[in-house]
Amino acid sequence: MNFIPKLVTESTQYLRNSFILLFISVATVPILQRNHSSQTSLSMSSSSSSSSKDDVQRNRIISSKLYFDVPVSKVPLIYSESYDIAFLGLEKLHPFDSSKWGRICRFLTSFGVLDKKCIVEPLEASNDDLLVVHSESYLSSLKESSNVARITEVAPVALVPNFLVQQKVLFPFRKQVGGTILAAKLAKERGWAINVGGGFHHCSAENGGGFCAYADISLCIHFAFVRLNVSRVMIIDLDAHQGNGHEMDFANDKRVYILDMYNPGIYPLDYEARNYINQKVEVKSGTLTEEYLQKLDEALEVARHRFDPELIVYNAGTDILEGDPLGRLQISPEGVALRDEKVFRFAREKNIPIIMLTSGGYMKSSARVIADSIVNLSKKCLIEINDSPKA
Repeated sequence: MNFIPKLVTESTQYLRNSFILLFISVATVPILQRNHSSQTSLSMSSSSSSSSKDDVQRNRIISSKLYFDVPVSKVPLIYSESYDIAFLGLEKLHPFDSSKWGRICRFLTSFGVLDKKCIVEPLEASNDDLLVVHSESYLSSLKESSNVARITEVAPVALVPNFLVQQKVLFPFRKQVGGTILAAKLAKERGWAINVGGGFHHCSAENGGGFCAYADISLCIHFAFVRLNVSRVMIIDLDAHQGNGHEMDFANDKRVYILDMYNPGIYPLDYEARNYINQKVEVKSGTLTEEYLQKLDEALEVARHRFDPELIVYNAGTDILEGDPLGRLQISPEGVALRDEKVFRFAREKNIPIIMLTSGGYMKSSARVIADSIVNLSKKCLIEINDSPKA
């Protein structure tokens, strides 16, 4: 008597569960199809977006005016009086010598090795030029004086109207960026080029810092990829500080090989960026000239066998000098000249175009040391400057 109702109940429940499962199955199919279609569309959209971004970048590079023809009467040494920063004395609140660039050229002309008329003056990098690497949001952030104050490490700049900051601080930087980008073209044509400024190696696409507001090294390399048909670039960064900006920009980019020789115990202490250094050479505070040059010889020998570049970007900071308050190394002025000579000889032996950037250096003596090094390069026939004395 009780068995029949129970059987009916169980049958009813079974049918109801089967119906529910069937409903879920039927309803889920189009959802899964829609999800698959959505994922495929998203993937195609992402690929299309990336391709579109590359096209925009390429078009900006091709339409840029920063590459221009330079008469053979001029030396591939790039400088503008606009490089020097004079801003109501505020520039003196930072240890960097912001008149270093002009003093280097004055030394060279006073030595009689360089005619002022033979110096190449670059154009200012435009907003479109900067967008080749930087985002709109980063460039917009520079319209806030407080952000520029943080990057330049001069707190009072935050209180200055931004139009003055643009004119007195960022415009000189943009001129130097133009110089670094042009240097690659001149190096390709003449074998070498020196931008008396530039070397803002703490700035990446999205972050500035350490007195570096624009990523001139990254920009220079991207321009070379497109305009010079270069596909392999070596960065030799011998500034005392780690070049974390270009390291972040070219993380895992096989086209760029980074040799960075730096003091690991000082700014920027960017441990993430260190993961992207191809050849890391750490020189601790107090390192002397002989040890430093020996490590450099060994590093260049390793680099010679690891990578075959078509262009070398040499970041030649002089903050390695003995007495420099930020670099904390103990390299003599003669050691700096030998360092530069070794790098240029490395490039010459492999017949690779090289550009040199002056980067960091926080003592008044840096300008004379750089000028003396350039004269030495000329004497050793590693560069050619009009009327240069030969050894």
